[in-house]
Amino acid sequence: MQFNSYIFILCFLPLSLILYFLFHDMGKKKMAMTSLLLMSLWFYGYFNPYYLAIICSSIVVNYLLSRAMSIYRRPCLIAGVLFNVGLIFYFKYYDFFIENVNSVFGTGFNLRHIVLPLGISFFTFQQISFIVDSYKGETGDYSFLEYALFVSYFPQLVAGPIVLHSELIPQFRDEKKHRINFENLCRGIMLFSRGLAKKMLIADTFGKAVDFGFSQAALIPVGEGALTIPEIIIVMLSYTFQIYFDFSGYSDMATGLGAMFNLDIPMNFNSPYKAISIAGFWKRWHMTLTRFLTNYIYIPLGGNRKGKLRTYINTLVVFLVSGIWHGANWTFILWGVFHGLFQCINKLTHGIYKSVCDNAAKLPAGKVFAGIIKTVSWIITFGILNVLWLLFRADSVEQWLQILRRLFVLNLDVRSELIEGFRIPRFRYVLSALHLPDADNVVLLTGCALSMIAALLICLCCKNNYERKYKTDAVSLVFTWVILMVCIVSMSSISTFLYFNF
Repeated sequence: MQFNSYIFILCFLPLSLILYFLFHDMGKKKMAMTSLLLMSLWFYGYFNPYYLAIICSSIVVNYLLSRAMSIYRRPCLIAGVLFNVGLIFYFKYYDFFIENVNSVFGTGFNLRHIVLPLGISFFTFQQISFIVDSYKGETGDYSFLEYALFVSYFPQLVAGPIVLHSELIPQFRDEKKHRINFENLCRGIMLFSRGLAKKMLIADTFGKAVDFGFSQAALIPVGEGALTIPEIIIVMLSYTFQIYFDFSGYSDMATGLGAMFNLDIPMNFNSPYKAISIAGFWKRWHMTLTRFLTNYIYIPLGGNRKGKLRTYINTLVVFLVSGIWHGANWTFILWGVFHGLFQCINKLTHGIYKSVCDNAAKLPAGKVFAGIIKTVSWIITFGILNVLWLLFRADSVEQWLQILRRLFVLNLDVRSELIEGFRIPRFRYVLSALHLPDADNVVLLTGCALSMIAALLICLCCKNNYERKYKTDAVSLVFTWVILMVCIVSMSSISTFLYFNF
C-alpha cells in the first residue's frame, strides 16, 4: 500500500488510529498492539499477499533464534546472519548472480525471475541488528507480539528508517504514549502533509523529465535523436532533485505517521545537499543506513583502530556493501565503490582542508576566504553527487558512460517533450506583459529553470521538517489542510516511492 493513495489516507490510516487508541482506552494493551500489527501486515500484503509469508516466516525464525541465543549463542548468531543475508540474496540477487555466472563461464543456468518483496532490504537489516544485539546481550525480554510489531510497524516497514529495537519497543510499553495526544496528532499531520507535497508536487514533477530522458537514452543512445548537452544536464539535475524530495518526503511522512501514534521514529534525512564533502553527505543522507553500516560492519571490521590502510579498506568494504544493498546491478555496485573512493579521498585530504581553512580565517578578509573555500567545496561535492546519481539511475554502466560521452558532442537543442512537465499555466502572458520572448519553448525552458532554482533554494536555505517547530495556530492549520487537499485532488495516479525498489 502506498502512503500517497486514497485507500491509505481515507481508510487505512484513520482506521489504524481509531483501533489503536480505542483498545488502549479500554485498557486492552495487547489488543491495541495486535490491531496495529494486523493493520501493518495488511499494509504490507495489500498488493501481493505472497509477501506476507516471507515477512511472517522471517519474523518467526529471527525471534526463535534470539530466544535460543542464551543457550547456543554463537551458532544462533551465525544462523541468524546467514538466514537474513540468504533471504536477501535469494530474492534480490539470485538472478543477478546467475546472469553473471552465465556471462563469465558461458553456462546456461535458468533465471527464476523472482519477484522482489517490498522492503526486504530494510526489514532484514533491522533483524540482523536485533540478532547481533541479542548476541551481545543488549536486547530485553521482548514478547513475540512486541518483536513482530517492531519489525512490521508500517510507517518504517517498506523504505525505512532502519529502526533499532531499543528505539521502538520501549515506546510500545510506555503508558504515557497510549492515549491520543492532539499536539502530536497535529504535528504528525503537518509532517505527513509536507512530506506528501514533496513527493507529489515536487519529486513527481522532476520525475516526468527523468523518465522521458532515460527512455530516450535507452532507445537512441547515439546519433540523431540522442540526448543533447542541455538535455543531459536537465535529466541529471531532475533526478538529483527527484530522489531528494522523494526520499525526504517519505522520511517526513514516516516520522509524521509515527507522531500520530505518539511514537518517535529516528531522523533519517538531514538536508544532505548542504554537505560540503562526500563524508558530510553520508552523515545526512539515509542516516540510519549509515548508522547500521558503521555499527554492524565498519566497527566489527576494525574501524579506524588498525591503521590508515585498514581504515581505507574498511571504508571501501562498507560502501561496497551499501552499493550492493541498493540493488542487483553493476551500476549500484560501481556507485558504492565511487562513494567509498571519495570517502577515502576525503579522509586523506581532511587535514589539508582544515589547515587551509584555519589559515584563511587568520587573513584580514578571513571570513570571505573561508566562505569561498567552502563554496568551492560545495560545488565540487554537488557536482560529484550529480554525476553519481546519474550512474545510480542508469539502466547499465554502459548507458551511463554513453550519456557522459554525449556531453562532448556539441548540440544545444532541447525537446519540448522533456520539459513539458515544467509548464507554468498562463506564464506566457506574464512574459508577454514584460515584453520578453514568449514562444512555447521559451516558456517551458523558463519554467524548467525556475523549478530547478526553487528546488535548489529549498534544499539549501530551508530548514528540514525535523527541525521545524509546528504550531497549531490558524495559519499553520490552514496551510496544512490546503496542501493536503491539493495533494489528494492531484492523486489521479499513484507513483511509487523510489526507495521501494531497494
